[in-house]
Amino acid sequence: MRTPVLGCLVVAALLAACTGESRPSTPGPSGAPTGAGTPSAGQPFVVTPVATLDQPWSMTFLPDGRALVAERPGRLLLVDVVQGSTTAVEGVPEVVDAGQGGLHDVILAPDTGGEPTAYLSWVEAGEGGTGGVVGRARLDVTGTPTLRGLEVIWRQTPKTSGDGHFSLRLAVDPTGEHLFVTSGERQKMQPAQDLTNTLGTIVRLTPDGGAAPDNPYAARGGVSAQIWSHGHRNPLGIAFDAQGRLWADEMGPRGGDEVNLIERGANYGWPLASNGSHYSGQDIPDHVAGDGFAAPAVWWNPSISPAGLMIYDGTAFPQWRGDAFLGALSGQALIRVDLGTSAAKGDQWSMGARIREVEQGPDGAIWVLEDGDGGRLLRLDPAA
Repeated sequence: MRTPVLGCLVVAALLAACTGESRPSTPGPSGAPTGAGTPSAGQPFVVTPVATLDQPWSMTFLPDGRALVAERPGRLLLVDVVQGSTTAVEGVPEVVDAGQGGLHDVILAPDTGGEPTAYLSWVEAGEGGTGGVVGRARLDVTGTPTLRGLEVIWRQTPKTSGDGHFSLRLAVDPTGEHLFVTSGERQKMQPAQDLTNTLGTIVRLTPDGGAAPDNPYAARGGVSAQIWSHGHRNPLGIAFDAQGRLWADEMGPRGGDEVNLIERGANYGWPLASNGSHYSGQDIPDHVAGDGFAAPAVWWNPSISPAGLMIYDGTAFPQWRGDAFLGALSGQALIRVDLGTSAAKGDQWSMGARIREVEQGPDGAIWVLEDGDGGRLLRLDPAA
C-alpha cells in the first residue's frame, strides 16, 4: 500500500517511545485516582480510573470479581477493583525485561471447581537469544496470592536476537480442550512463511502444552505439528466469539493493521502480502483475491497499532453484544469492530492515551489498560 501514513509511525521495536499519555487524575491513598468518572464528548460511556500501574500489559478477572494484571517488567498483581488496591502475586517467573519483552499475558483455564489454573506468557533468555514461553500454575488466593507449581509447557521456537514482536497472547477455546498462543515473527519477517518454526504463527496446543493431534500439520511432527495458522507479523490480541470463531488483531508494518478471522491451516501472507508498506517506504503487494493468502476482515491505513482484543457478550451495553473491542496504541483510542454477517469498522473513541488491553468485567462493564509508566486501569460504564 503506497498511501502515506500520517501521525505517529511506530516502528514496533521502538513502540514504547511513542507516548501520548494523558494523566488528569491524582492517585488517592489506596492507589486509585480520586474523583468519579465523567463522560467525554462523543463517548457513550463514563470512564472511571481505578488504579495506576507500571507498564500494564494484560488482565483477566477472577470469579470473585477481582482482577489479575500483568505488568510487562515482571510483576503480576491481584487488584481489588472496588478499592483500587493492589497486591503482588508471589511465585512469578523471572522474565527478560527489554524492549517489548517481559511478562505478557495472563488468563485462567476453564473453572474446574478447585484452585483456578492460570496460564502466563513471558520472555526468557537461552541459546540463540530470547524467546517467548507459556507456563501453567495453580493460583492460590486464600492468603498471600501465590502461583504454585509453575511449569513451562511451551516455548517459542527458535530463540533469536532482538526484543520485539513476541506477541504471546493466549486464549482457551470454548470447549476448554485447546490453548491458542500467538507467536510473533520477532521482526525477522521470513520465518512467518516457514513451517519448520513457530515464529509468525498461531499455535494450537492441548492444555498441557502438547501439539493438538488434529492440527493441520500434525503429520510433519516436531514444532510444525503445533501450528494452526501462519503468515502472521505481530498478533497482539486473540479472542473467541459466541459462535466459536477465533479472531486476532495484528500490528502491520507502515499501515496495514488487521483484524483476522483465524482459520485452520490458513496463511495470512506476511511478509509477502500486506495492505501496508515497509518502514523504508518499499511497497508490499496488497492482499488481492486469488493470491493464496487469507485477507484481513478489517484493516487500517494509517496505522492505529492494535493491542488487546475482547468480544463483548455482556448486558451493560446490549447494543454491542457480539462486537469486538480492541485498544489502539499509536491511535490512542478504543475501537469497536462490528462482527455481524461480515466484519466492519464501527466506532473509534479517542482515549487520550495508548490503550494496551481491553477486557469485559463480570457485570458487563468494559475495562481498559493504558500503556506505559503510570498506565491506568479504567472502568467504562454506560453514560446516563
